[in-house]
Amino acid sequence: MDITRIRAQFPALDLGVAHFDGPGGSQTPQSVADAVARTLTAGLANRGTVTDAERRAEEVTLGARAAMADLLGAEPGGIVFGRSMTQITFDVARTFAQGWGPGDEVVVTRLDHDANIRPWVIAAERAGATVRWLGFDPETAELDDVATVLSDRTRLVAVTAASNLLGTRPDVPAISRAAHDAGALVYVDAVHLAAHAPVDLAELGADLLACSPYKFFGPHLGALAASPALLETLRPDKLLPSSDAVPERFELGTLPYELLAGVTAAVDFIAGLDSDAADRRTRVLESMAAVEKYEDELFGRLLDGLAATDGVVLHGRPARRTPTVLFDVVGHTGREVYEHLGSRGVNAPASHFYAIEASRHAGLGDAGGVRAGIAPYTSVEDVERLLAGVSELLRTSS
Repeated sequence: MDITRIRAQFPALDLGVAHFDGPGGSQTPQSVADAVARTLTAGLANRGTVTDAERRAEEVTLGARAAMADLLGAEPGGIVFGRSMTQITFDVARTFAQGWGPGDEVVVTRLDHDANIRPWVIAAERAGATVRWLGFDPETAELDDVATVLSDRTRLVAVTAASNLLGTRPDVPAISRAAHDAGALVYVDAVHLAAHAPVDLAELGADLLACSPYKFFGPHLGALAASPALLETLRPDKLLPSSDAVPERFELGTLPYELLAGVTAAVDFIAGLDSDAADRRTRVLESMAAVEKYEDELFGRLLDGLAATDGVVLHGRPARRTPTVLFDVVGHTGREVYEHLGSRGVNAPASHFYAIEASRHAGLGDAGGVRAGIAPYTSVEDVERLLAGVSELLRTSS
């Protein structure tokens, strides 16, 4: 990839900060900001077919569904938008739980962000269903065998496609096959994966897949992908006059049209990172393959540099991972490392990042660690600045 061309499209990078905080939310390219502003000022109304403003809102909405379908290998009619992935998952969990009762089982993992744990736990408990927990090896951060928690009463398995805390990429296709063999549905949290690798709903075996556009250059909202046929079987709570059509029946209130325009612009930006193929889905796949290759190479440099630094402790060593590392510096709290790097213009925050079950299960308590993530706009110089900042902290404290 042409890293110079890519970086030039992010105004925030002009401030000279090295951003390793992408796992919490990426920086935004100018084209996305322009799309949001242009839509806000172009004249908008609720969706319809009479006025230009109504038609514009309709076109923006359908355009965003098509864009997310191209990103995730889904159908536009199965794309649902919401305030956040967390909100969408709570809504979907409550809807599924209407059909659960005592004896039914739901599987969640210790590796997941709490947004793919707590909604299912709360919904299951209220329905009288049983929650089964799938653990992971604290040393490697690899998930345990899902077969150990499946039964003929399993109704749904909620699993992450990539851990936002430790970077682990579980074998989701294998988990999906096992879950389907048991008669269960699979809900995949792809929030962290979608920013780093090509995503295909069918290849993952996901029945439903959720993600957050602001993790891959877009605005702050959430999106869900599923087959329209599956969505037709679900009856969420909704207002009486609101549409009962799929996917609209899952979208509460008026959609944020300006943010949907930003979603389309973000997918178009991704598609143009490293491909000139004729159709957008192909451009997305080729560009994300290039992103994965670039990030993996740069991440290897970061990981090797941290591992070679006396006083740095790395957490987890999954065989397959996103370019995300969690670490600590001996003699310093995560907050101290975070603040020291921040004072040097290097953003690498410290927390459990809402993956609190993972942090506790890994023996890190509620403190978590310092997280550094590579993004397509990360440069070699950024990596060297982070490594230099860590080394400086160790020298001044020795």
